[in-house]
Amino acid sequence: MIDPDLIRVWFVEDHDAFRRNLERLCTSKRGLAPSRAFANAETMLAALAKAEEKPQVLLLDVGLPGRSGLEVIGDIHHHAPDCHIVILTVFEDEAKISQAISAGASGYLLKTALPDEIAAAILEASHGGSPMSPHIAASVVKLLARLTRPVLPTVSLSPRELELLRCMVEGLTAKEIAFRLDISIHTADTHTRHLFTKLGVHSRASAVARAMRERLV
Repeated sequence: MIDPDLIRVWFVEDHDAFRRNLERLCTSKRGLAPSRAFANAETMLAALAKAEEKPQVLLLDVGLPGRSGLEVIGDIHHHAPDCHIVILTVFEDEAKISQAISAGASGYLLKTALPDEIAAAILEASHGGSPMSPHIAASVVKLLARLTRPVLPTVSLSPRELELLRCMVEGLTAKEIAFRLDISIHTADTHTRHLFTKLGVHSRASAVARAMRERLV
């Protein structure tokens, strides 16, 4: 009988040698129960549907034969709602990271992680943590920053303000803008401040960036 205090771990990894190395991680000394390991997602899902004791943590490769790891995250949660899924893969592109986290993966590790790091990640995930390789964590922070970036309100600019913004995009100096618009530098400065307020920015660089991003000019 398995010690109920040990974490139940399953692995899905198609590389035989790497899968065996993962299995060897699961020792009582590390707080991990003997694991179950599978070479593809289909076999794992069939076993998961019948298992009386579901895994508490499941390490899942992405590039599997048949259905990919990313495709079966929802199915795993259907059969084992309390299971914490940790992606363990060679892929580190933002699209796959985003897809995995959005689908409900608890963590994302690269296969370059050391054995002790993988074992520690299993324990962290079992306690509700989100273990990630350092490089992956940095990518996730960037992804979240983009996802949570506030949506700027639609801006309505007058013909004169659009002309002023166009001058900025062209890289004209304040003096050149005043000459182009046939106004004084002081008036150009006043118009610029009003334009910044409308755009919700505080610099010419930010104004130009928003103009280019939203094709205002």
